[in-house]
Amino acid sequence: MPVTPSRLPRRARPRRPVPRPPARRRRPRWAVRAATTLSVVLLAAAGIGHSVISSLDAGIARVDPFKDMKNRPRAGHGMNVLLVGTDGRDRITPAERRRYRLGGAPCHCTDTIMIVHLSEDRERASVVSLPRDSYALTPPHTDQATGREHRGHPVRLNAAYAEGGPQLTVRTVENMTHVKIDHYLEVDFTSFMKTVDVLGGVRICTALPLKDAYTGLDLPPGRHTLRGGEALQYVRSRHVDASSDLGRMKRQQRFLAALVDRATSSGILLNPLRFRDVSRAVLGSVRADRGFGADELLDLGRAMRSFSPASSEFATVPIARMGYPVKGIGSTLKWDPVKSARLFASLRDDEPLAVTARAAGGRAVRVPVAPQQIRVQVENGTRTPGLGRRVDAALAASGFRTTRQPVASAVPAARRTVVAYDPLWDRSARSLATALPGSELRAVPGLGPTLKVIAGADFRRVRTVRAADAEQGEFGVVRGDEVGCPREAS
Repeated sequence: MPVTPSRLPRRARPRRPVPRPPARRRRPRWAVRAATTLSVVLLAAAGIGHSVISSLDAGIARVDPFKDMKNRPRAGHGMNVLLVGTDGRDRITPAERRRYRLGGAPCHCTDTIMIVHLSEDRERASVVSLPRDSYALTPPHTDQATGREHRGHPVRLNAAYAEGGPQLTVRTVENMTHVKIDHYLEVDFTSFMKTVDVLGGVRICTALPLKDAYTGLDLPPGRHTLRGGEALQYVRSRHVDASSDLGRMKRQQRFLAALVDRATSSGILLNPLRFRDVSRAVLGSVRADRGFGADELLDLGRAMRSFSPASSEFATVPIARMGYPVKGIGSTLKWDPVKSARLFASLRDDEPLAVTARAAGGRAVRVPVAPQQIRVQVENGTRTPGLGRRVDAALAASGFRTTRQPVASAVPAARRTVVAYDPLWDRSARSLATALPGSELRAVPGLGPTLKVIAGADFRRVRTVRAADAEQGEFGVVRGDEVGCPREAS
C-alpha cells in the first residue's frame, strides 16, 4: 500500500512551506527555454518550419471586416470561417478568359458564400452554403461606392459585398444567422484555379452529362480529373439543369468534398515542401482578416492531417419559398425560419448537422423518407419502467422528430413493437419500421401525420437509417464520403 503524507509519523511528515511575501516575478531562463523548445517541437510535429509559416502569414492580403462591429452574436464553440468567393478576374489571361468563358465585367459581388465550422476538437468540418440570391436585410451602413449612409434595406445576399465590402457581408450574415464569425477568407477566380492546379487536379464523378453553354462546361457521364480552369467551369455552372443556383451549390459542395479527399489522401499535408507550395498558391491570392495568422494556419494544418471526406458534412440553408418577389430587386430565395434557426443553432452549439452511421455503430440503411421529416409519439407498451423514455431517446438520437414526452400505452402487454400509422403516411411508416427491427406495421386511418410507436417487450435497438435521397433531410446534409467518387471504382 503506498505511503502518503497523512500516514507518515508526525515527525516524518513533510513540512509545509512557509508563505513568503509576494515579490515581482521574473520569468526564469529555464522557462523561456522550455517555452521555446515546446514551440519548436510543436512546429516540427506539424511538419512546418517557423520561417515557412511566417512567410505565408506575411503574404496574405489583409482586410478588416470586424472593425467597429457591435452587438455581435455570442461566441459558440469551435471556429466559424466565412468563406466568400468573388468574381474577381483581373489577373486571368485573355486566353483563359476566352477558353473558360470568363468574359464580361465582374459584378464586384460574392459568387459563393459559405460558413465553414471547424469543431472544437478539430475532428469535423460543417459547411453551410448560403444561396447568393437569398432574401437579406442589411444593417445600417455606408455605401462604399457613393459614401452615402444607408438604413437597413432588402437586398439579395450577394449584393451586400458590392455595397459595403467584407464588413457589410459579415454583418449581414451574422444578423441573419446569429452565428458569430471568427475569421473571414475571400477567394477569387485566380486563387481558386491556382489551388486546384497545385494539387494536381481534383477528381469528380457525374452520373449525367453536364453541359452549360454559358460557362463552356461539357462533361460526359463518368469520372473526370479537373484542372483549374475546368474546375472553375464546374463550380460556376448554373444552367446544366433546372435547379439553377441550388444545383450549383450542390456541385460546389461535391467539389469541396473531392478537394478535401485530394488534399488529405495525396500526402501533401505530410510533406512540408509541398504543403508550403500549396499554401503559397492558395494564400498568395486570397484576402483574410487580420486575426487569421500563423497560429491559425498551424491549427488548420494539424486539423487537416486527421481529416477525411467522412469528417466533413455539407448542407444548404433550408428554403421556404423559391422566387420570393421583392420590389426593386426581383426574385429572391426566402429561408425557412424554423429549420434555418435549428441549423444555425447546431453550428453555435458545435453539434453535427446529421446523424452519422459511425456514431450509431453501423452503416445507415436507406429508407424512402428522412428521419428528420417523421414525427413520432412513443408509448410504453410494457410494464418495464423507463422503456418509453429509452425508445424515445434512441429514436431522437437517430434523427426522428419525437415528441420527447413518451406516455404509457392503454394496453401495457405488447410483446412486439408496433408502428401505428395513417395510410396517407405509409412511406414514413415504412421508414420508421426499418429503424425498429422486427416491428409490426399497423394501419390506423385518421391517425394523422404523427406516427405512433408502441414499444413492446421485443425492443432491442434503433437501427440507423438515412433517406435514399440524401438531399431530402431537414438540412439536406450529406457527408463528404457520400458525394465523392466511389472508392471501389478508383
